[in-house]
Amino acid sequence: MISFEIPDKVRNAVTLMTMVGENMMRPVARYFDDHEHEVPWDYINMMHDANKQMGGGGFVPSTDKPKKAEGEAPKKEGPRVAYQRLAYSAEALSWGDAALYLCSPVGLLGAAAVAATGTPEQKQRFLARFAGDKPVLDGMALTEPHAGSAMPADVRTTAVRDGDSGVLNGEKIFVTGAHKALIDTQGFLVIWATIDASAGRAGVRPFVVEAGTPGCTVTKLEHKLGIRASDTGSVVLQDCRIPFDNILGSPEVEKKTTEGFKGAMATFDASRPMVAASAMGIARATLETLKELLAQNGVTLRTGIPRSRMTNIEREVADMEIQLRSTWLLILKSVWMMDEKKPNNLEASMGKMRAGDVVVRITQKAVELLGPLGYSREHLIEKWFRDAKVNDLYEGTGQINRLIIARRILGYGRRELA
Repeated sequence: MISFEIPDKVRNAVTLMTMVGENMMRPVARYFDDHEHEVPWDYINMMHDANKQMGGGGFVPSTDKPKKAEGEAPKKEGPRVAYQRLAYSAEALSWGDAALYLCSPVGLLGAAAVAATGTPEQKQRFLARFAGDKPVLDGMALTEPHAGSAMPADVRTTAVRDGDSGVLNGEKIFVTGAHKALIDTQGFLVIWATIDASAGRAGVRPFVVEAGTPGCTVTKLEHKLGIRASDTGSVVLQDCRIPFDNILGSPEVEKKTTEGFKGAMATFDASRPMVAASAMGIARATLETLKELLAQNGVTLRTGIPRSRMTNIEREVADMEIQLRSTWLLILKSVWMMDEKKPNNLEASMGKMRAGDVVVRITQKAVELLGPLGYSREHLIEKWFRDAKVNDLYEGTGQINRLIIARRILGYGRRELA
């Protein structure tokens, strides 16, 4: 049964991540916002050490059960909370600074793709890196110049088998963390490519391209409105040769199945709740700071009174609280379902869509209520407003997630509701 309390197994991680947010992220958030594309190595190294303190292995939970020794009695399992730990940690770190959170060497989008689509051997090979002696950065490349939210059904990047290798050619754009993942010797990108264009979605597969691989080049770094500490780049693959066992899952094409496409969707089902949790960290930081600044300027917020007796500011803040807390409950349900190995496609999209809306509303309203204080660089409110918008865009735009939600509720497919 879902609990609305922080699970005991998660509480220590939340405490640690909150301390990191307060002491290591907030003090440098403005600096890295001003110095876009500078790598925050102090934060990265510190987070690697913190990850090791929590047992290593990164934030992405393994989906494979450890093998029992012959004759070993089955162990009684407690509540599974791996994805809940990830969501609570994402929220706490984003409360510190969402852009720096995206630089964390703990296994983010690339690791999520490995966990969702890789074989047990591949999961061990790539995810175990996050418990090593050096920090590991990762990313995932799906979007291409000709299509955005219509992906991944229309991938044009190709992968051709050549002996024991796969040769990739194509271009990916708006790749979160591309630069950092490829300058790290242990880092990697998961590149989605087609091994048979005639097979459509059935031919789409994810490949792990490791840092230092010839033919994989970051050609452009975007200058962005928000999350500026996290780089976003374009990646060109030109005769990029990788071991063929770096293809995640099965390399065979069965045209009656859409394994590769489903793998991309499974990755989103795991990653969308984390994007939503990150958005809630920004929203909570904004709301807390708004209350503090209002109090400092002599504005008292009363509670326990009828709404009809509230001032306009009191009603606005109350509505922000309601939006924040109700959205968090949606996110908790989706990650609880992940931990219970229940399909969460609908819930993941609902939480992601709602979080993207709510974080923009809360940050925008905070700027409006504070006036010059909210618009100035004296406080981080204006930065959080800029950081918020991307949560409505990446990992599926709000419009795409609304489409997914409608299909699931109405029982329609792509042909009936496009």
